[in-house]
Amino acid sequence: MFRKLQQRFRDMKTIRQLCEQAEHHARNSGQQEAGAEHFILAALDLPDGTASAAFARLGVDGKLFKQAMAQQATDALLAVGVQIDRSTSVRTQPLDAPATGLLYQAQASGQSLMQALAAQDKPVNIALLSAHVLQAACTAQYGVTIRALRAMGLEPARLAAAAEAEIQAASLTA
Repeated sequence: MFRKLQQRFRDMKTIRQLCEQAEHHARNSGQQEAGAEHFILAALDLPDGTASAAFARLGVDGKLFKQAMAQQATDALLAVGVQIDRSTSVRTQPLDAPATGLLYQAQASGQSLMQALAAQDKPVNIALLSAHVLQAACTAQYGVTIRALRAMGLEPARLAAAAEAEIQAASLTA
C-alpha cells in the first residue's frame, strides 16, 4: 500500500513537470495554452529518456520533432493556398506575458492527450514515463502532432509500439 502511494506521488511530480514544460514550449511558440505537440516536446525533456529512446528505436532523433511541427505548419499554409517560399519557415513570437498561475489550461489536443494518459492501463508499480506520453499522443487521429510525426516519416502506431518497447525495457530494470 505504501509503495502504491509513493508511486502515485512520483507520477504526480512527473505530471507537474510535464505540464510546466508543455506550457513553456507553448508560450515559446506564441501560444497561450499547450497542445499535444507541446506535451511531446515536454516528454522529450523528461529525465527518464524513454521518449527519446522510442524515437531512436525507429532511427529518428526526437529533437527533430520541433522542426517537423514547423514543417507541417508550412505545409498546411501551402495546402490552403497561402503562397510562401518553401525555404521560409513559419516563425512565431514567444508570449511575454507570464502564465496566470490559475488552474492549468490546455488546448483541446492537450486535454485529449492528458485524458488518454489517465486512461492508460498502467500497472501501479510502473512509474509514469515519457514513453507513456508518446503512447497517449499517438491515440489521436488528427492534429499537429500526427501531421508532424508523418512529416518525420513516422506512423503513430509504430511510434506507440516503440514507446511500449521502451516502457517494457524500463520496467525490467526497475
